[in-house]
Amino acid sequence: MYEAVKNRILELCEQKNYTIYKLAMESGVAPSTIKNILYGKSKNPGVVTLKMLCDGFGISINEFFDTEVFRTMSQEIQ
Repeated sequence: MYEAVKNRILELCEQKNYTIYKLAMESGVAPSTIKNILYGKSKNPGVVTLKMLCDGFGISINEFFDTEVFRTMSQEIQ
């Protein structure tokens, strides 16, 4: 799940031509928090943080998770 979230953030940054700093300014999430997510220091970002990042990207939380990777992800707890 961590890799999928990280990759989705990177994908959206590329689509929007955002740097980490630009995403931080648009979302209100500290650059250090974004770096911690992207570089593996924070492997479980909270829902509020993800929502703020989505707001910065101008998308809904549903749009963030509406990708093939998340749709086909297996259940973590069986």
